[in-house]
Amino acid sequence: MSMDDGDKIIIETTTLAKDDHKDIDVAEIVADSLAAEGAARQRHTTLYSILRRIFSPTVVGQENIPPTPVLLVGNHALLALDVPLIQSTFLHESGRLVRAMGDRVLFGNPTVRKAMISQGGILGHPEICAKMMEAGKDLLVFPGGSYEVNKPANQRYQLKWKERYGFVKLAAMHGYTILPFATIGPDEFYGRYMESAQWYNSALGKLLIRLGVLSGDGRTDLLPPIPKGVWGTLIPKPERFYMSIGKPIYLREYKGQTLAQNQLEAIRNETSASIETQIRDLLLARAQNAEQEGWLRRLLIR
Repeated sequence: MSMDDGDKIIIETTTLAKDDHKDIDVAEIVADSLAAEGAARQRHTTLYSILRRIFSPTVVGQENIPPTPVLLVGNHALLALDVPLIQSTFLHESGRLVRAMGDRVLFGNPTVRKAMISQGGILGHPEICAKMMEAGKDLLVFPGGSYEVNKPANQRYQLKWKERYGFVKLAAMHGYTILPFATIGPDEFYGRYMESAQWYNSALGKLLIRLGVLSGDGRTDLLPPIPKGVWGTLIPKPERFYMSIGKPIYLREYKGQTLAQNQLEAIRNETSASIETQIRDLLLARAQNAEQEGWLRRLLIR
C-alpha cells in the first residue's frame, strides 16, 4: 500500500479516492479489527510454527524495534507472498501484531473481509489508517504496491515508488515512527514461465482481452507473471526468508503538521536509502551463508 498526493490512497494494485469509499463503514471495520486482535495473534503464532520449518526465517536488527507504535515500510515481493511471513515473523520477534494494509477488492465481500481482518489485515482507507494510529497500532505499508509485486525477475529487489509521498504524510500527521525494513527470499519463491508483459501480449493474453477477462489498457504492471515453483509446480521454493529491521525514523516533532515538499522528499529518501542498504546487506549475507544450507533446500530451490 502507499499513500499518494491529495486525498488518494494507492494500495497494492488500485488507486482509490475518498469518494470511492462512501459505502465503507469506517467505524465498523476499525471495531472489527480491534476485536479480532487476539484471534489474529493466534493465527500468526500458529502460522509461524509452520512457516519457520519451510522458510527458516532469519532476522537481524531486532534491537531497532522501538517501544512506540510504528509504520513498517519496506520492499514488496512477488505475488505479495511476503506479507504473512512478515506479520508472523514480526509477531514472533516483538510480540506485536502488525496490520497489513489491503486493497478494497479484498474487503468488498463480507466473508472475505472477515477472513482478512481475522488474519490481521486492514483496509487501506485514510480514515481507517488514522483511527488505527490513534489506537496506537503497528501498521505495514508497501509504497511500491503492484509495481513491485508484479515486477519482472531482472528487477528483483528494486524499489519502484515513483513519486509517492503519501506514507510520509500519513506518518508525519500522526507523529508516527517509520520503521524501514527489508526482506529477501519471497521474490524467489517462484520462477516465471512468463513475465507479465510476455503473456499479456501472447495469444492467450489477446484472447482474454477479447473475452473481457483482461483489460486492454496495456497496464501489464497490474498483471502477475505466470509462476513456476518447485520442479515446475505451483509449490513455492523453500528459499530462506531473511528480514532486516533498520533504524527507526521518528516523526513525533511533525505531529499535526503539513510538511513542505522538500521535507517529504528528505524523509522518503532517508527511508528508501535505509531499505536499499538493508537489501544489499541481506543479499551479501545470503551469498556468504549459501554453502551452509542443507542439501534438500539447495536441491529444491534450483
